[in-house]
Amino acid sequence: MSALLLSTAVVALAEIGDKTQLLALTLTLRFRKPLPIVLGLVVATVANHALAGAAGHFAATAIAPDAMRWIIGCGFLVMAGWTLVPDEADGLDKPPSRLGAFTTTLIAFFLLEMGDKTQAATVALAAQYASLVAVVAGSTAGMLLANLPVVLLGNAAADRLPLRAIRIAAASVFLVLGVLVLAEPWLGSVQGLA
Repeated sequence: MSALLLSTAVVALAEIGDKTQLLALTLTLRFRKPLPIVLGLVVATVANHALAGAAGHFAATAIAPDAMRWIIGCGFLVMAGWTLVPDEADGLDKPPSRLGAFTTTLIAFFLLEMGDKTQAATVALAAQYASLVAVVAGSTAGMLLANLPVVLLGNAAADRLPLRAIRIAAASVFLVLGVLVLAEPWLGSVQGLA
């Protein structure tokens, strides 16, 4: 699977039920201006995930390949467990409104994504794949796939999503990715025997 498609799928799944979706819903209900919220989300995500991707890309060149494989594989396994833990909306119900919908969304999304599982996934994916642009574009697309419906449909979509099942699916994807990365040397030797 290409870096673009894998990044899109992993981040979209990981983002379902995440605190940034709660923020998107809060901002939508507060401002009632979907376009500036969507634009703020796009700019914040591109900036945040470009930084995360650059960090992952740098780590891949600065750390020995075998050590990097263990870091990435274990990182995916940690993300699998982390994805199963639902986020809480603490502090998201009162964004500063004097800045306007776009600026509030830009600042809030950028800060809320710092250290988030989707940012961690972007770091790991950028370390795994050579195409930094594809990883950042894919992770940004994944964020938009998960958050645009929340902004555009508001409460109606959020209440109907089976969040537990989606978290389990996302955790399963991270688990499989982690196992595949960690098992890569053994899978290569098995293929060599065939």
